[in-house]
Amino acid sequence: MKTFETGAALANGLADAVATALSAAIAKAGEATLAVSGGSTPKAFFEALSTRALDWAKVKVTLVDERFVPEDNPRSNHLLVKTHLLKNEAAAAEFVPLYRPEATIEEAAKTATGIVPGMSKAFDVVILGMGTDGHTASFFPGGDHLDAALDLSQPRRVMTMEAPGAGEARLTLSFSALHDAGLLVVHIEGGEKKAVLDKALAGSDEKDMPIRAVLERAQTTPDIYWAP
Repeated sequence: MKTFETGAALANGLADAVATALSAAIAKAGEATLAVSGGSTPKAFFEALSTRALDWAKVKVTLVDERFVPEDNPRSNHLLVKTHLLKNEAAAAEFVPLYRPEATIEEAAKTATGIVPGMSKAFDVVILGMGTDGHTASFFPGGDHLDAALDLSQPRRVMTMEAPGAGEARLTLSFSALHDAGLLVVHIEGGEKKAVLDKALAGSDEKDMPIRAVLERAQTTPDIYWAP
């Protein structure tokens, strides 16, 4: 766990770590991939990362998960990333959204699987959040496809997920597409989230708290970034 005194310090520290990892990937392979999460927690991190100097034209950015809503919907993670990350230096990055304007969410998931980065090889960087119910990505307790989403023997893909706590139907990257990232981060802030994390670490039931899959079974040991 990497602990910071303030959210601003965390945002800058995480931005530096991500920029370093992306630059290293570009130096090695000529390109880099980044998958980020939505919600209110990453806004300051996105703002900080957007100012970091690196060859953003060689970076593909996508989302860990997304509501099945178009870009202009206020609850869209695409809109969040467009507003807070894809500007300044990072305006040159290529953004590949999960949402696709297909007739059904199942068709959108299939289309996205064939387009988004991270389906043929590991992401260079994945940033995960965590809800107070212990979900991460759209791996919600009670999710209709939770077992398949957490099954590492399943192919890397974009999946659908519906759950009582999810609100809209969701598109989410499978755990198999996230677990082996070059840099895997769980970004949380506040005492309530820290208590949820402690509870997750103390137990083993992944259906009850799906974040446990990341903490216990990810091929890449996750770095936990936290500020009170």
